[in-house]
Amino acid sequence: MSTPSGPVDLRGKRIVVTGGAGFVGSHLVERLRAENAVVVADDLSNGSEQWLPPGPELVRADLTDPADVASVITADVDIVFHLAARTAVDDETPREQLAANTAMTRNVLERMHDVGVSNIVYTSSSTVYGEAPRPTPEDYAPLEPISVYGASKLADEGLLSVYANSYDTNAWVVRFANVVGPRLRGAVVPDFIEKLRADPERLTILGNGRQEKSYLYVDDCIDAMAHVVEHAPGSVSTYNLGTRTTTSVTRIADIVSDELGCDPAYEYTGGDRGWTGDVPKMRLSIEKLDALGWEPDRSSDEAVRTATADLLEELR
Repeated sequence: MSTPSGPVDLRGKRIVVTGGAGFVGSHLVERLRAENAVVVADDLSNGSEQWLPPGPELVRADLTDPADVASVITADVDIVFHLAARTAVDDETPREQLAANTAMTRNVLERMHDVGVSNIVYTSSSTVYGEAPRPTPEDYAPLEPISVYGASKLADEGLLSVYANSYDTNAWVVRFANVVGPRLRGAVVPDFIEKLRADPERLTILGNGRQEKSYLYVDDCIDAMAHVVEHAPGSVSTYNLGTRTTTSVTRIADIVSDELGCDPAYEYTGGDRGWTGDVPKMRLSIEKLDALGWEPDRSSDEAVRTATADLLEELR
């Protein structure tokens, strides 16, 4: 068994952020850049160079290629934030998604081991739990994901455990609830905005609208990530990042409609989930995070409303 490291002070460090040009990654880079030397590794398939602030170095890298990983993770790196992944729960090529996600994490861990980089922060997901009792604590078992995306995240957590226990890697695993905010794409809030801007009279809602989950505003998410790294020991420290509240899909439709100033008729596609692999109800326990001294500033409803306003502002 490896010995846990102490928390890491996120100042004066050389930091690699994989997937750093994506939604959450670009916000993380904004947070880290003022007091650290930040290198972003991203193939720009899910993000944009325009989302990055000035200062950090961007390396166009395919992390399924070990040579590309070697070009960004060097011996002078202090910590890696590994966010890069194919994130769609309903990915059209799930076999490729699983292979890509596990290859990226394996390559990152192997390169870190080869050059002596010890610290990694890994962004996992509530999807590792599957359809679990709520609120779901970090030590809930058995973990039975129902999507290939969730399975890939769980597989990656297994790789992190191996490297922590056999090769003295220090890993902080953060399992996200649904994160919302500026630059969000391919999720329920921007989907509803797009539909209602096209037709403010009616809105098609996948499932029965009673799907109910926690939503975490991206600024709270980034703050929680930094708090975990700066206050929790390494080895393998796993924390849920979420809110104590949930909101339903129909309530999200109400909020988005209100922000747009419209009153559409709702049309439901039926069933208790929006797509194959969708977990209808999710609320993560954040008691462990609270014991570490952190609570979110916004409820799920407040996160959704703020994110809606942010996304509408982007369209102006």
